[in-house]
Amino acid sequence: MEETISLKEIFAVLKKRIKLILACIFGAAVIAAIVSYFVLTPTYEANSSFIVNQSQQDSQTQYNVDEIRTNVELINTYNVIIKSARILNQVVDELNLDMTSDELAQKIQVSSEEQSQVVTVTATDSSPKLAVEMANTTVTTFQNEIPELMNVDNVNILSEAELEPNPSPVSPNSMLNIAIAIVLGAMIGVGIAFLLEYLDNTITSEEDVEKQLGTPVLGTISSIQEKDISEQQFRPQPRNLERGNHHVAQKKSV
Repeated sequence: MEETISLKEIFAVLKKRIKLILACIFGAAVIAAIVSYFVLTPTYEANSSFIVNQSQQDSQTQYNVDEIRTNVELINTYNVIIKSARILNQVVDELNLDMTSDELAQKIQVSSEEQSQVVTVTATDSSPKLAVEMANTTVTTFQNEIPELMNVDNVNILSEAELEPNPSPVSPNSMLNIAIAIVLGAMIGVGIAFLLEYLDNTITSEEDVEKQLGTPVLGTISSIQEKDISEQQFRPQPRNLERGNHHVAQKKSV
């Protein structure tokens, strides 16, 4: 026989275990805040972009569609060259970085929009100043080396990375981490609440008796605390006092 649970019973379980659920939410939020602000190292990004086009072109000459298509196709090749050891080794030497070209390559990302001649080089580092220097130096070095490597001069710097007065880290996103932790904490708290309710086989109400034994409840005995018994013993009896006063009155009249 399948057992069903109503919305009323669900809300009753949530209300019964509300302190546990809130504790899980609060604990998860605190842990996420501590990890985000004190454990994880903030990282910063800097973007420098260049455009792939002929650096010198006669103003009277119209743009050649085939030439533009060729420049777009070259971008895939340029994306590989930018992160090659030949380019990055020069960046490491120029900036005196304490890392190899492979380690620097992991901090450099190259991207371009589809059918676009603009390429963006993104550098990531725990130091915002160093991220700016890596992005700009990588693009400058690539621009200087590409004529010798490809026998073309079609790379022009479009924009350089700049160091902002108060740079904001791109990671970790503390508020997002805390929000995710709150949701996960609530899910864990609700799950534990229903698990404890499922494992709880104690009989605490008339409904539990009817559900477990399958018999109707004929009567209930209310619980009496020791405090109620003590108050009942020391409570004065009005009727007995009235009888005593009546006997005294009769004796006086005699």
